[in-house]
Formats: sequence, structure tokens, C-alpha cells
Amino acid sequence: MRYIPITEEQKKEMLKEIGASSFEDLIESVPQNLRLKDKLNIPEAMSESELEDNIFHIAKKNADFYSMKPLIGAGAYRHFIPEAEKFLLQREEFWTCYTPYQPELSQGTLQSIFEYQSYISRLTKMEVVIPSIYDGASATAEAALMSLRLSHKNKIIVSNLLHPHYRETVKTYLAPHETEIIDLPYKNGLVDMEKLKILIGEDVASVIIQSPNFFGGLENVVKISEIVHSKSVLLINVIVESMSLGILKAPGELGADIVAGNA
Repeated sequence: MRYIPITEEQKKEMLKEIGASSFEDLIESVPQNLRLKDKLNIPEAMSESELEDNIFHIAKKNADFYSMKPLIGAGAYRHFIPEAEKFLLQREEFWTCYTPYQPELSQGTLQSIFEYQSYISRLTKMEVVIPSIYDGASATAEAALMSLRLSHKNKIIVSNLLHPHYRETVKTYLAPHETEIIDLPYKNGLVDMEKLKILIGEDVASVIIQSPNFFGGLENVVKISEIVHSKSVLLINVIVESMSLGILKAPGELGADIVAGNA
């Protein structure tokens, strides 16, 4: 966290802006019996080196990626991140996900986005890549909305093995559309194919699965694709761990119509 100082002059300016003459005036509506009268029971301030050493010793109590091999899925995977990447991401061109609108000022940024799109296209075997999405959860929700627009239907089947955060985001995005969301159960850590055959119908816009799924299992995307496409339904394949695309067969080759996720 960056240290952002505040001077007495800045405090006065802020109080003036919100119409308060003092801090007491600002908290006037807070009853006296709810205000803290004594000092907080916290230790004295540490120096920077003492604080860093203290946090380091507390952090050592955690079970991290260096002390264990996590195979739990759930989107928690160890990655090597080059030191240069941290400084590149601090550049203002990459602070937001918005596509630059002034090409004459953004040639470098546009070039980097094009290279990113090209690599993702090669990894997923999808013809079109849209990079300007907030995160994997938002991308999944946008994919769901896309399937509604393409199919003119308002029912979606969502695998229970989709990351819970993604599921909640999809529900939030689809709530204004009054979309019926059907839960797809799992069996032995993978999508229950027989349940899918029962739930699928031509009134369904799309089926959303995740592979590797929340448990870290690899779904039989080809088989799922056959079931889904037999009813003229779109298949959305979510990739939470994009590094898996360097090993696994591309979702576009497995029958996915739309691919969403983090990268």
C-alpha cells in the first residue's frame, strides 16, 4: 500500500468541502455513548525495518506454495511472475481494461493488446478475442449474455463445478434479464453427464462449464459438447487457469463455442 500523507491544511480543506468546521462537527451525529473516550489498546509504532521483520515472522506461519504442493483446484495455483511484469503493470496504459480510443497516442498499447489477442487466439483456437473485460468472472457473465443475444432464449445451465465467485457474478449480471439459471450437478468430481442429458433442451441458450474445474478435475469437454450441440445449444468453456492451455488441447478444438476466463 502506498503511503499517502495528509497535512493539517489538507484536512481543513476537506472539512470545508463537506461543510464541516471541525472534526467534532463532522461526527456530531454520533451519540456520545458510542464514541471512544480512551486510547486504542494497540502497541507503539514500529520502525519500518521492525514492521517488515514482524510481518515476515507472522507470514511464515502460513502454509504457502513453497512449503506444500497444493492440488486443490479452486483457482489457487503457483505461477512464476517475472520481476519486470510488476513495473510494466504500473504504467498508466495498463491500469484499466479499457481499449485506447486515440490510436495516434496509443500505438504501443494497441500493439501489446494485439499481441495478447494473438497468443490467446492460438491457445484457445478461437477466431475472435476480446481483451477488454475486467476479469474471468466478468468475462463469463458477458459470455452468458452473449449466448442470450445469439439464441434469443432465456435459460442457462451452469455447472456446480464453476468457481463460486464466477457463479455469483453470472447471477448478478443475469438478474435484470430474469434469466432462469439451472444448476448442473456433478458426480465423482466431474459434470454428471446423465443429469446434463435430462436438463438440456432446445429452450436452453447455453451450458457453462469450467475445465479444469473448481476441484481441479479435467472435464470431458468433447462428450459435453456432443450432448449440448445435439440440442442446438451453445457451450461456454471457462478457463480459470490459463496456463493449462499450454498443456491441454484447446477448447476451440474440443467443441466450445465461447471461451472465457483469466489470462
